[in-house]
Amino acid sequence: MWGVALVAITIGVDRGETNCATPQSNGSSLDPRHWTHFVRIGGYGLSLDRVDAIIRDAVNSHVFGIETDNDIPGRYESFLDPRDKLRAIKAVAEKAHAAGNYAFVYIAGLECITANAAQRPHTLFKDHPDWVQRKLTGEPAVFGGGTAFWIAPGDEDVWISPYASEWRQTYMERVRQIAATGIDGIYVDIPYWMTHFEGWENSWASFDNYTVAAFKKKTGLDARTNIKIGDYTDAGFIRWLDFRVETITDFMREIDHNAKAVNPRCMTIAEIYPGIEEGAPRVGADVYELYPVVDAIAHEYEYGGGDHMAASRTPLDWFGYMTGMYAFRSFAAGKASWMLNYSWDGNKNVDRREAMKNLAMAELMAGANVWDARGHVMSGSNDLETRKLIFNWIAAHEKTFYLPRHPVRPVGIYFSPKTRDYFPKEFIESFRGMMIVLLQSHLEFQIVTPRSMQDFHGEVLILPDVRCLNETELDWLRGLVRNGKALLVTGEAGKYDERLQPRNENPLHKLLAIIDPTREQTSTGPARFIYAPRCPARAYYAELHGHFNDYALQGNYRVASFEKLREQISSEILGLSNSEPAVKIDASPFLSTQIAEVDGKIHVFIANFKGLKSNEVAQQVPERNVRIVFLARRKSKLHVLRFLGEIQELNGEWSHGKMSFTIPEIAKGMVVWCGD
Repeated sequence: MWGVALVAITIGVDRGETNCATPQSNGSSLDPRHWTHFVRIGGYGLSLDRVDAIIRDAVNSHVFGIETDNDIPGRYESFLDPRDKLRAIKAVAEKAHAAGNYAFVYIAGLECITANAAQRPHTLFKDHPDWVQRKLTGEPAVFGGGTAFWIAPGDEDVWISPYASEWRQTYMERVRQIAATGIDGIYVDIPYWMTHFEGWENSWASFDNYTVAAFKKKTGLDARTNIKIGDYTDAGFIRWLDFRVETITDFMREIDHNAKAVNPRCMTIAEIYPGIEEGAPRVGADVYELYPVVDAIAHEYEYGGGDHMAASRTPLDWFGYMTGMYAFRSFAAGKASWMLNYSWDGNKNVDRREAMKNLAMAELMAGANVWDARGHVMSGSNDLETRKLIFNWIAAHEKTFYLPRHPVRPVGIYFSPKTRDYFPKEFIESFRGMMIVLLQSHLEFQIVTPRSMQDFHGEVLILPDVRCLNETELDWLRGLVRNGKALLVTGEAGKYDERLQPRNENPLHKLLAIIDPTREQTSTGPARFIYAPRCPARAYYAELHGHFNDYALQGNYRVASFEKLREQISSEILGLSNSEPAVKIDASPFLSTQIAEVDGKIHVFIANFKGLKSNEVAQQVPERNVRIVFLARRKSKLHVLRFLGEIQELNGEWSHGKMSFTIPEIAKGMVVWCGD
């Protein structure tokens, strides 16, 4: 068998201070250690003869954070001999730094392509069939042209087991060689178990010899014979599901370790498309688990159906995307969230420029970084002049959007990764429904996770059908109740432990003295709670699918059935709290809002989705006469930053320690804050 020839290469890396002075219209003036937080991304195919053109285009279009596509381990030829590509990576890194910019390079995770495979005596699969992921039946994860848009006719596309030791050793050596070029980041694309191509969706791969042996070593179970694939009632399958997520997380951790061992300033970025939904445990790349082991995540996030373009999104789709992005920002815990989403791909009735603006506006309001791309690829632009307009404006106001956002007086909503893993449909419908209630009711929220429990100091915590809780979580919840905090508990919250084992007695029912779990209950003391066994958030989410988009197009919503349910749920949430909200907002449910403290001032980030229609209308109907009330001093003013506009000031009316302001019009989006 033709073995891998490891090419030894020495490439110097400058460990000194990076020159972070940047052109006034192009770069970030902020701390270079945090460049990942302030990127405005454009993508470029990289070869040595294109380096100058790449830097020139990036500077001219206000790109800050240059993605270069020069995949070494994902192409079999360069996996074996990376020297030419390493020279190009080193050159683009040096030129980017000279221009006061940063550059990162794309590499594949567990995928490797051999071009023109039939004409070659050596391909990865021909040389190393044992490295490849497999179904339980033994079928290898080997594909040809047309399986995915990036696989050309005649190509061999294989998906490799992360436990293939010889491959992994060489892969990590390639990571170290790339980091040694001085590149600012290594961007790892879709490190997945093969469950995302047609015919593989329910395979729960991989059952290759390497992976099966690793699972048996860890658990004592034979994955081929001791587990019931896809059966959530089988303890062995639960172990398998967890093992697959742990494997991908460990793989990304090792990439980061190898990169930083050579170049401590080299960032590791993972690109994944699963978000908060069931796809995360299926492919094994769980955004919640990955954030602690990488420096940033690029989310190629897809909510709902269709082509996922901004041009084709409905108003309800936009709220689904906002929910996902706010969850990512919570999981990130201070790290950056990049959005590799797409604006327009030939939608005939939609102005591409408006689609680009809508996408950028929504991402900014969520605190995520914008990536401009053409169609459904990572490079280019649908309209370069619009990119320049948006990126130049972001550069001028980057601190407003990308400095840390801190809670003030939030309503907490709990995201349970284990409940999502084991009850994905039920939990996500409840979580997403409750998040949309909070966004549309303009209530301050804080997404709380097992990692951030101790950082929650609000008065009310919502448990949206959080069925799986471990003892640490339960102890924390007992402490909240003991300290006078209120709970809104829905569905079957607390019924199972973290391994999906049902409890003889529900500990939440015991904590709240719930005798009849079939009956809705409310208590004002000594424990303050609402218990709703039929989750109202799931009902609200279902109600929105009926007529929300029609009402958003019309603008009138007062008589809508979803509005009555929203008012009921939001009123119950407010009734549980012992404190007054820091900000009160009177606006329609077609606006999404986030309230947070930024740089010592309370900000409200507002996105307007009124009047939008999938594939037809990308220009919003303005929201008029929005009233906002802040707890503030008498002489405070409202600072208003319209999307793509300049900061203006509004005067308000002061009464009893509160300032009331009326915003005449909100078109696409706006940020407001109260201060002197």
